[in-house]
Amino acid sequence: MLLGSLNGAIAPVAELRLPVTDPGLVRGDGVFEVVRLYGGVPFALEDHYARLARSAQTALLDVDVDALRAEVAALLERVGPADAALRMMCTGAGSRIVLIEEVTRFPDTIALATVTYAPTRVLDGVKSLSYCANMLCTRKARERDAYEALLVTPHGRVLEAPTSSFFYVAGDRLCTPPLTDHILDSITRRWIVSLFDVDERATTMDDVRGASEAFLASTFKEALPVHAVDDVALPAPGPVTAEVGARLGERIAAEVAAA
Repeated sequence: MLLGSLNGAIAPVAELRLPVTDPGLVRGDGVFEVVRLYGGVPFALEDHYARLARSAQTALLDVDVDALRAEVAALLERVGPADAALRMMCTGAGSRIVLIEEVTRFPDTIALATVTYAPTRVLDGVKSLSYCANMLCTRKARERDAYEALLVTPHGRVLEAPTSSFFYVAGDRLCTPPLTDHILDSITRRWIVSLFDVDERATTMDDVRGASEAFLASTFKEALPVHAVDDVALPAPGPVTAEVGARLGERIAAEVAAA
């Protein structure tokens, strides 16, 4: 049974009730984070709390992070040693929602389709509940028989996937688009940049066409190999992708064991 917490009240997820007038539902007004649980131990939880607080501050939302911390701790104690996802949502009405969810499973490798996308500057750095545009991009990619979208600006700058960071190998260099191109400061991206010598560089589709391998990075994808971007075929997993996945897995296991 999947459990959740709404403003501190723990119950089965199916029994939680939020007013239909909550601005988190009506307007997508709120912020969120999703954390991976390994045997009930959350990975990089403090990083997620910090980003949620930054998102709330940028969005001018009054979020009680201390109350959220206490509610997460109480829920994790009830859940026990689960391999699951922990979703935290804070809405414009002050509602705090914490859910335990099943972990999404992905194919071994995926294809991407490019979708034209213009970032909203006012939401720079905010992981908001307003994800309709992101989900639409995924649906557009799947209409083209790809698994996920690769977001590209009208001026040709490659950004990220709707819920993941994009990495590629150019020559002997591991590369990723820079945060200054108005992409999300992904926590998994941050861990990879700390573990490897990564070039954060402005990226075009010419760079992608010349890449020797690529992968998406996120809390649940970790380092998910990409075998095609539009009509560009790539080896998957390439050797760098495999090394990133292995070292990231080792770091996660060490952090979880030390918790």
